[in-house]
Amino acid sequence: MLSLALGFSAGVMIYVSFMELLLLSFESLSGIYGHTYGQLIGVTSFISGLLVMLFIDQLFDHHSIADFISRSSNKEESLLIRTGVFSAIALAIHNFPEGFATFTAAVYDPAVGATLAIAIAIHNIPEGLAVSVPIYYATKSKSKAFWISFASGLAEPLGAVIGFLIFRTVYNEALFGISFALCAGIMIYVSLNELLPVSKEYGKPSDPIMGVTAGIIVMAISLILMYA
Repeated sequence: MLSLALGFSAGVMIYVSFMELLLLSFESLSGIYGHTYGQLIGVTSFISGLLVMLFIDQLFDHHSIADFISRSSNKEESLLIRTGVFSAIALAIHNFPEGFATFTAAVYDPAVGATLAIAIAIHNIPEGLAVSVPIYYATKSKSKAFWISFASGLAEPLGAVIGFLIFRTVYNEALFGISFALCAGIMIYVSLNELLPVSKEYGKPSDPIMGVTAGIIVMAISLILMYA
């Protein structure tokens, strides 16, 4: 179920990114800067989203979630604690743009924002395990494992707050267009570099693509019905 859920989440975010956020970006920017320059700005913003997430991963030496979960309980306590705290910091930085992306989508269309929120929530479950498991094994304290994991998740609402502050002061089509493309890049990176590799660690080899296909189908139908 975890493998299918992660694949489903990836499918939803991939479809939304290419068929919703990126198209909305092109539409907004083309209306301001013309077709060619509008799409060029949109593509540049999309690539910037990818590069931002790549920079974050490289800066914090981000490992796969499976590596953290599979650490055995006989490791030195200090190593386990460092692992848990490090992963909490890395995931907090990693989660910040996801909160901004969800807020941006929800401001423009609450239905799209809700869909992204659900997809991101699904893939945050194993991320929470990545933080809490090594800390629990090291300290045998459920409360410490819970609160440190909880704290790392607070980065997403913080990202939403930043988005609120930005759009409260500057609210125009150009900013929306750039934000949509930037968020699409973030979502694609998360899907391809985080969700699908971890999804392959669980279940059957065909489960990830089944989940992706189901996510795309559900998202496609929901968007068609939403705009019908």
